[in-house]
Amino acid sequence: MRAMGNQDLRPILAVTMGDPGGIGPEVLVKALADPARRAKARYRIFGTSGALMEACDRARIDPFWWRVEFTSDHLADAMAHDCVLIDYEPTGRRVLYPRAATTKGGDYSYRFVEDAITAAEKRPNLPVHVDGIVTAPISKQAWSMAGRKFPGHTELLARRFLAKRVAMMFEAPRLRVTLVTVHIPLLNLMHSLTIGRIFDAIDLTHLALKEQGIYRPRIAVCGLNPHAGEGGLIGDEEERLITPALNLAQHQAINANGPFPADTVFNSALEGRYDAVIAMYHDQGLIPIKLLWRDEAVNITLGLPTVRTSPDHGTAYDIAGSNRANAGSMAAAIDSAIRMVVMRRGEV
Repeated sequence: MRAMGNQDLRPILAVTMGDPGGIGPEVLVKALADPARRAKARYRIFGTSGALMEACDRARIDPFWWRVEFTSDHLADAMAHDCVLIDYEPTGRRVLYPRAATTKGGDYSYRFVEDAITAAEKRPNLPVHVDGIVTAPISKQAWSMAGRKFPGHTELLARRFLAKRVAMMFEAPRLRVTLVTVHIPLLNLMHSLTIGRIFDAIDLTHLALKEQGIYRPRIAVCGLNPHAGEGGLIGDEEERLITPALNLAQHQAINANGPFPADTVFNSALEGRYDAVIAMYHDQGLIPIKLLWRDEAVNITLGLPTVRTSPDHGTAYDIAGSNRANAGSMAAAIDSAIRMVVMRRGEV
C-alpha cells in the first residue's frame, strides 16, 4: 500500500485538532506519536501549534510534524511531507487557552473542520486533497458562542457534502450501534422519529457493513418504549413507526429484525447474533457503548462521500492540560479511517 513506482498510495487523512482548550490536542499528539501509526498514512493536521506544543511538552513527546501557516504561499509545497501541521496561529505563537468553551476556541475548531471538508472535496491529484477526515472533539457551546449555527460535526458535514441521508454509527470491538436521532431534546423525540428516519438508519448501516466486508449483515432494531411497547400497552410507536420501517427494509432484502426491548437486545449483539443495533435516540445507544468501551469506540458518519471518524468522547475540559486523557479512542478513530479508506479503494 505504501508505494507503486514513485506514487505513494497510503491514505491521506485530515485530522482536526478540535477545541484548543479541550483534550483534543493531547489525544491527537498521543495517538500520532506512534511511528507505526504514522507510517500507515499521510496526515494533514488542522490546528494550532501552541496547543499542540503544550500537549507535547506535558506528555514528553517530540513534535513530529512539518509546520506551515494556513495562509502561507508554500502551503501546497509543504504537502510533500508525510505529516504536516497547517497552523492557524501566525508565527506559531504559544497561546494558552482556557479550559472552557470560548468564542475563540469555537471559531478555530469550526474553521479546522470547514477547511478539512474543503480538502476532502478537492480532486485527488491536487496537493491539499485528503481521502478522509478524523475530527477531535469540539464544544457545541463554543461553536454557538462563535456564531456557528451547526450543533455539531454531523450536521455541518451533512450540509457541506449535500448528503441527503446521514447517520452516526458507533463502532467498538464487539458492538456497533447506529442512532436514528442524535442531538435533540428527549421531549422533542416524538416530533423527530419517523418511518423514513428509522429506515434510513437501517439502510445506511446495512450499506456500511457491506462496505466493511460483512456481506449479509444482521441488524437488530431497538424499540422505543419499555419492553418494546408490549404490543401497544406501553406506547404505540413500535407499531406505528418502527415495524413499518422494518417491513420496508425487509422488502429491500435487508436482514433487519425487531423491534426488540433495548434492555436485552445489546446482550444479543454482544453474543454475536447481530452485527449492529439500531437505537432510536442518543443515550439509548451510547450508554452500552461507553460503559463497555469508553476508550476504544469510534464515531463514524454514514452517508458521506468521504470517510469521517472521530473519538466517542467530548472535550473533557475538566482534565484538559493535565496529561491524563486516554488517547485510545482517537487512535482507534485514526486506525478505522485508514482501514475504511483502503476498503473503499478495494485494496483489501
